[in-house]
Amino acid sequence: MIAIGNDHAAVSLKKAVCEYLDSKGISYKDFGCGEGEKCDYPDKAKEVCEAVTSGECEKAILVCGTGVGMSMAANKIKGIRAACCSDYFSVKFTRLHNDANVLCFGERVVGAGLATELVEVFLTTEFEGGRHATRVDKITALEK
Repeated sequence: MIAIGNDHAAVSLKKAVCEYLDSKGISYKDFGCGEGEKCDYPDKAKEVCEAVTSGECEKAILVCGTGVGMSMAANKIKGIRAACCSDYFSVKFTRLHNDANVLCFGERVVGAGLATELVEVFLTTEFEGGRHATRVDKITALEK
């Protein structure tokens, strides 16, 4: 299961991503706020990332205005490797080399078409392991 969350700046893009996940039969839990609601991105990032670190969800997608705030907040949570990406190459290699478990992007940065492509790459690209596992272990050690 995928966790997904958004703040009030990204209601439309989160909706488009959920429609994409529905079309692919991918199960998700929506932690985001809806149309007309206000919320703070650090609160949503915490809620979504705790679903990942608890094992309730395998990976997560966080959306705000730029994706930057969500990624900054998410990376404060122990066990989270969040990447703010707006292109195919970055998403692919953050999975291959960094084993990112949270993808962040912004409604003001990417459109719905690109966002759904980024989500597909994020969800279908496996971590390579090998020499990259040692580096991911070093990232994890920084949390201590």
